[in-house]
Amino acid sequence: MKGAFVMRAADGDPHQLRLEDARVAEVGGRARLPLGIDAAVLDVAPNLDLFIPFEFPTTELEAGWYRLECEIVIDGSPAVVHPGDRFAMPWPRAAVRKGQVTIGKRAGDVRLGDLECAADHLQIDYEATKAPRVKLSADGASHPVLDVEHEDGTSAGRILAYPALRTQDRLAIEVKGEPPIEITLP
Repeated sequence: MKGAFVMRAADGDPHQLRLEDARVAEVGGRARLPLGIDAAVLDVAPNLDLFIPFEFPTTELEAGWYRLECEIVIDGSPAVVHPGDRFAMPWPRAAVRKGQVTIGKRAGDVRLGDLECAADHLQIDYEATKAPRVKLSADGASHPVLDVEHEDGTSAGRILAYPALRTQDRLAIEVKGEPPIEITLP
């Protein structure tokens, strides 16, 4: 993977940026691999792009969802930023479950619709007035949630998570404050 971090002082003022660390982080929290960028203090001019190139061998990554992560200090204020979109390193086709199941149950104010198992994720459609706080577990072990998306102005949303593996049989969906709903995976 080749890329560059692009720094710009968009507010019209110059800023001092200290790049502490840059890494590829697994969304489920299991792995963090350094990008090999040395710590540096940079002066970022207004309205000019400053490029910090990097190269990273993806052969070191196991199947999973990843994102870039930078620890920076801007004018003395520390922050961790996640530039760009998350990306997946694919699972072997034979390792993941595929198919769809209708859940059709309620967890408090949340109505769970369909569960779809795909090659790189699972998706649970729901209806609720706002995005729910959820935890997933597969056969009793925590199952990483990628995102909970909620469409503004509607009651529709979806929960995106790691794919269901063929070695997993049951998925538990726990909406905060409600008992978990267990379903058999397709």
